[in-house]
Amino acid sequence: MQKKRLHNYRWLLFGILAMMYILVYFYRVSLAVVAGDISRELHLTPQELGTLSGILFYVYAAAQLPLGPLIDRLGGRLIISSFGIITALGGLLFAQAATLQDAIIARMLIGIGTASTLMATFSIFSHWYSKIEFGRITSLMIAVGNLGNLSATAPLALAVAYFGWRDSFLAIGWAQLIITMIVLLFVRNRPPQSQHETETTPAEQHQTIGVMEAWRRVYGLRDFWMLALLAFCWYGNYMAVQGLWGGPYLMNIAGLSREHTGNMLMLTSIGFIAGSLVIDAVARRLFCSYQKTMLFGQLLLFLLMCSFLGIAERLPLPLLGLLFFTIGLAVSSGVMIYPIIRSMYPVQIVGTALTSLNFFVLMGAAVTQHAMGIAISVFSMNGTSQADAFHQAFMMPIAALLLAAIIFHFAKDYSDIGRHTS
Repeated sequence: MQKKRLHNYRWLLFGILAMMYILVYFYRVSLAVVAGDISRELHLTPQELGTLSGILFYVYAAAQLPLGPLIDRLGGRLIISSFGIITALGGLLFAQAATLQDAIIARMLIGIGTASTLMATFSIFSHWYSKIEFGRITSLMIAVGNLGNLSATAPLALAVAYFGWRDSFLAIGWAQLIITMIVLLFVRNRPPQSQHETETTPAEQHQTIGVMEAWRRVYGLRDFWMLALLAFCWYGNYMAVQGLWGGPYLMNIAGLSREHTGNMLMLTSIGFIAGSLVIDAVARRLFCSYQKTMLFGQLLLFLLMCSFLGIAERLPLPLLGLLFFTIGLAVSSGVMIYPIIRSMYPVQIVGTALTSLNFFVLMGAAVTQHAMGIAISVFSMNGTSQADAFHQAFMMPIAALLLAAIIFHFAKDYSDIGRHTS
């Protein structure tokens, strides 16, 4: 009976934390659909728009380093609920922003507030799920979280058309506050007997690892840096399309309407969700390796991203939709970074390891979006056509992804899933 209750609670736990993560993803990518509205209302240049989008990821990334030790010591429940209040305040402020400065402050609050959600969730999961289950449950969380990605495309475009972008974001801010209270009331950091106790020795179960020692172990591993570089480029390419510049590219270069743009970005979200649901099975049954799955997916993503160098805007609508869906599928391979990092370090420092890696994930998004905004502005001012300016801007993250994939090929394979197929 006790075992059944714990099993049922694990799904309740998953559902509550998934609701929180859905909102995190919404905030990350929603600017792509409303970029034109906000730019007109706040009189933003492409460079300023890139700064507004990127600032969330910069502060999100910076918050990762102190968050890791906090999560390991205070537990995910307290961290997620405390930072959720900050997110709600930022969301409500963003809905009322009158100037670029107001919007930047709001996005900074949102970035700080959402910074803990996924990594604290995965830290909680490391106690409720075994190593063998961890890859599956994290992939499922990413898939469900992408409903926020999905809602920030065509549904958001529809809501903005009817209610305006301000009222749409105001409603999300209040939803954030409600779900934060649910996390505080119902989430528990670990079961009565932690799952990882069966995977460690009695001495390891009670071992305390200091902050500096944890960071030394994480950053002292060569393969961590190879994975971090690929994670940086993976998420940078994804957010270049889904988080900001995919929207302006489709509307200004490919000539699509807001509704068709939302539909294209929605197809990427659907592809990401579909891929995340099966990526763990693909890793186990086809590649028998998290590393190989990650590498194959990133090479596929590189090939697909090359279409933004002049091919995509010439595609008929059905093929363009297929391209965006397949990009989502390829991007889903990136969620393998989480079971990879879980396999590299002991559970006592999993929060520190996850947040350390996530720093590079979010910095990839911030730097790529910001740098592309600068590049588009500079190339446009130098007399380059808008289409060529976008092509040259996209070339930067695409080339970086190829280089990172080549380097990652030489990393050690930490996967032990070849022996576990159940």
